[in-house]
This record gives sequence, structure tokens and C-alpha cells, in this order.
Amino acid sequence: MANEVLGDARAAKKDEFYTQYEDIQKEVNAYLEYDPDVFRGKTVLLPCDDPEWSNFTLFFAQNFENFGLKKLISTSYAADSKPEDIPYQLTLFETEDPQYNAEKTRSHGKIFMLTKDTNGSGKIDINDLEWEYLAGDGDFRSDEVKALRDEADIIVTNPPFSLFREFLAWIIEADKKFLIIGNQNAITYKDVFPLMKENKMWMGESIHSGDREFRVPQSYPLLAAGSRVDDKGNKYIRVKGVRWFTNIEHGRRHQPLSLMTMADNLKFSRHKEVRETGYIRYANYDAIEVPYTDAIPSDYDGEMGVPITFLDKYNPDQFEIIGSSRWIGRPMSEIAPKGSYVSGGVRFYVPIDNDVIMDNAQTVRQTDRQTDRQTA
Repeated sequence: MANEVLGDARAAKKDEFYTQYEDIQKEVNAYLEYDPDVFRGKTVLLPCDDPEWSNFTLFFAQNFENFGLKKLISTSYAADSKPEDIPYQLTLFETEDPQYNAEKTRSHGKIFMLTKDTNGSGKIDINDLEWEYLAGDGDFRSDEVKALRDEADIIVTNPPFSLFREFLAWIIEADKKFLIIGNQNAITYKDVFPLMKENKMWMGESIHSGDREFRVPQSYPLLAAGSRVDDKGNKYIRVKGVRWFTNIEHGRRHQPLSLMTMADNLKFSRHKEVRETGYIRYANYDAIEVPYTDAIPSDYDGEMGVPITFLDKYNPDQFEIIGSSRWIGRPMSEIAPKGSYVSGGVRFYVPIDNDVIMDNAQTVRQTDRQTDRQTA
């Protein structure tokens, strides 16, 4: 039911899903653990973000000095450009400011900037945000926001679910570092998967399988299992298949998977399917089916089809992604009578060499050898 609500939201372009503060903190901490200076001296842009409601600006503003940021920029989207059934709520933050404009507040987006201690408190935090109205509505595709994108070093946000592909392309076009949230099914898009394959984008550290809770506007129906209303009347829904997507390095990305041999998997795997059926070879591609990531055999020197969740644990030093069954597998309709087969989900084909697992010092050599050997 949670995914049905998310699908309805995408279709209706109701994209007001507010990320929890602790989810942002947990993910960002992974990058800081790998490189404490990852944000130092950087300009961070948070598009599609209104600090009056969103936690992204709050989190980075409160950690401005700890991270050593140079500049923090947030932009919000005009109320009149959002779906009509999403109510617009004015806040004292805006209405009590001398520059408040009753007309612009609905038709124009806002830009929030943080660079220095403006109130003399001796520290830089959320209370030092300076803001003004944008010339336009704050759409990330506008020249105005594009200019901010080009100024930034790193882009962090939860983009509109209905515009994930377009938003990602917008980032890639500018060749920026980024950390964004999306549904794991985005991996299967023909304009997204190549980025994963070519190591231009990978999964974040903190969200693997499972779901995440998002706060939503009061107008959203709470139909999904696990939805709730807190003691302040705020609404929340849980969404399955949510992932962080990034091109910023983190430590887990280079941790090798500990795997059993094929013989041991056939005897001791915790998956009954593997123990009883073994590793079936595809009829439409020369590879074996590995239905679970932890069932990848360490001693199999060939290509394998693995589930989409494999990318949560993908180590580019240990594996090479060759492609997706959506594009490299021969259509079953060409090799079997209609009705004689069941179409499966997307699978990713990866070659693995036991030497890569046992001796990471040989990773480059082994990877080069595998690349020469694979033709798919």
C-alpha cells in the first residue's frame, strides 16, 4: 500500500515528502567518517528545499561550522506552482520580515543563504539565514536556479519523485557531486542504470532494504500501512524501496563481500531455493541465476544475474557490472513459444573472480583481465 500511495503521488505530482532529520544525519555521517573534509570549503546547494518545513537546511545550517562549509544555499518552490490541493501556510519567519510581500509569497520562490554570523551570536547556525524572493518560481530547471547549481560544489536534496530522472540529468549535466533520495526502481531506468554501470553513481550508505518514514502535508491521505499522526498533528507515511543515490565516496562501498563457495552454498545456504535448486543457467543469456546477494559463489569465475538489491552492497573493487537483462538478455519471445515462460524482473550481470576476493591488491589486474574476457 505504501508504494501505491507513492505511485499516486508521482502521478498527481504531489511531491511534498519531507525527509527525517535523523535519516539525513545518519547518511551524511558516513561520508564524514570516510573523509572528514568532504564538505570543507564547499558551497552546498539544497534545491527543492524550504527550511520552514524541510530538515535539509536545518541540518546543514546547524553543522555549518563543524563541516567547514563556505556557503549554504537553499531554494524553495512557489506555492502557485504546486498542485492546488497542497495548502500554503505562511509562517512568522516570512511575515514578520520587512521584505515580506503578500503577492510574491505565492508566485515567487525564495532563496536562503548562509555564509556568516549575522546576529552576533558568535556562531553560524540556522538563525543566521538570510533570504529574499527569487525572480521566478524556484523551478530547478529555470536559468536562475541553474546558475546556483553551477556555483555549487555539492547538491543535496530529496527531489520531486515525479521528476527524479530529469533532476538527476540536471545534476549530471553540470558534473556536480550530489546526494539525493529516490526510489530504488530508478536504477532500472535506461538513462539511470548506465551511471551505475560506469561508476558515475552508486547507492548511499545508510538505507538498504526496508522503508523510510516521510512527513507529508496535511492534505495527504494516510492509507498506507505504518502511516501515523504525531502528537503535534503532523502526518507521516512509510515508503518502501527508498534509497540514497550519490557520487560521493563512503567506506562501505569498498568493503568486500564475504562469500561462500558454490559447494558450501549448495549445502549450507540459508535460502532453501539455493540448497534445493542450485544455480540455474538462463535460457536467454549465458549466465547463472543468483537470486540472493549472499548466495553469490566465491569460486564461480563467470557471469551471474543478481537481484537489484545487490547494488546496496556493490563493491567496484570486487565486481564489475556488465549490464542489465532489460538490454543485454535476448528476449524470451525470440526463443520460446508464447505462454511457455514467465518474464522475470531486471537482473544485473556481473563477473566475479575468486582472486579478486582473496587478494584485493590484485584488484586492478584482475578487473582488467575480466574486462578483456567479457564481451557483453
